[in-house]
Amino acid sequence: MPLILRIPFLIYGYGLGFLWFGWLLVLRLSVAVRVTGAQNLSADSNYIFCLWHESGPLSLQVWTPRFPAYLRHRPHAWMQHPSWYTKPVAVVLNLLGVQRFVLGSTGHGGREAADELVSYLNDGYSTLIAPDGPSGPARTLKKGVLHMALQSGVPIVPLRVEASRCLRSRSWDRKKQPLPFSTIHVRVGSPIVVTTSTFEATFEALTLALG
Repeated sequence: MPLILRIPFLIYGYGLGFLWFGWLLVLRLSVAVRVTGAQNLSADSNYIFCLWHESGPLSLQVWTPRFPAYLRHRPHAWMQHPSWYTKPVAVVLNLLGVQRFVLGSTGHGGREAADELVSYLNDGYSTLIAPDGPSGPARTLKKGVLHMALQSGVPIVPLRVEASRCLRSRSWDRKKQPLPFSTIHVRVGSPIVVTTSTFEATFEALTLALG
């Protein structure tokens, strides 16, 4: 990127990212969080955490100011959409605790990014994936997450995140935006191990677990 564009890009990315993080901190003062199922996880394992794309904004509130205990067992490496306009997202996620980013998504070098993410999983990192992203259809599981679990041997942990009060956006995934004084409920599912012989059955089980 030319220097004349790099400086405005950094101002945009970090400026908007820090403002967004500040808003998350302010909103967090009025939001209650309830977590169930954290006992399903072991500090001796890394995981592929999995939730629907619509729950992303709710999850950011759960993770503010940093990852909750059930996500902090291992360092995190996440796949990030490579478009320039997603830089503020990377800034916020880094502030929340994500150490490594792999650039790629479905249709944008996704296969190569998935292979790189598998290497991080093999090194003991955890990750989080929205398996109906980046462009839907909503709540339709794509098998990429299962292939990564199969290649790495790392279990998938389904997360359900709901809010007592929220707004729904008009985007393809109808994102849930938390409202002040709402309660966010997180249900941590049991780890799901993917094998060649149980691949299709695991597909059905994960879809059901995600809701």
